[in-house]
Amino acid sequence: MSNVTWHDTFLQKEDYRRSHGHYSAVLWFTGLSGSGKSSIANAVSKLLHEKGIHASLLDGDNLRHGLNNDLGFSAEDRTENIRRTGEVAKLFVDHGLFCITAFISPYQEDRQRVRALLPQNEFIEVFVDAPLDVCEQRDPKGLYKKARAGQIPSFTGISAPYEAPEKAEIVINTALKSIEDSAKQIIAYLEDKGYIHSEKKAERSWEIQT
Repeated sequence: MSNVTWHDTFLQKEDYRRSHGHYSAVLWFTGLSGSGKSSIANAVSKLLHEKGIHASLLDGDNLRHGLNNDLGFSAEDRTENIRRTGEVAKLFVDHGLFCITAFISPYQEDRQRVRALLPQNEFIEVFVDAPLDVCEQRDPKGLYKKARAGQIPSFTGISAPYEAPEKAEIVINTALKSIEDSAKQIIAYLEDKGYIHSEKKAERSWEIQT
């Protein structure tokens, strides 16, 4: 872009991480509506807070009330929705925070584009793999019923596609696992890979395990 120059700042990502005392990364929750993304993301946010870990939570519905309230649900608008969210998530990571996002984000290409914004190991894809029939039975917002009645066009899983992750870092089936256990699984992953310190391990420098 012409006439626009990146402005460097005195404080860098590692300065913020040293100040916070932990690594930073995006936890990107993806899955069908009703799969449990927002509930698990909230539970993870709470567990991290209890451990003194700094994290921000971006929920898809919430962002559509503000930052993304000009976007609809066409394929193009969905892509822009994820693009904007990815840029915001990167800002949080650059400031030493974990950024937890809960978005259907149905297209593999869009999720990959966000991954490409970040250095290796700073994007953790969490596939909340609840089957469609389970999500539809739950239907916490009544959206599937409306979609089946033709009242909601381009509804993911019914009249619009969902491209499941092929190599997500974390896969959770909420038809088999509770919200609490799902959140604990994610915390265990972060500890095991070295993103945060386990109480069972001596504190050490960050050595992310691939």
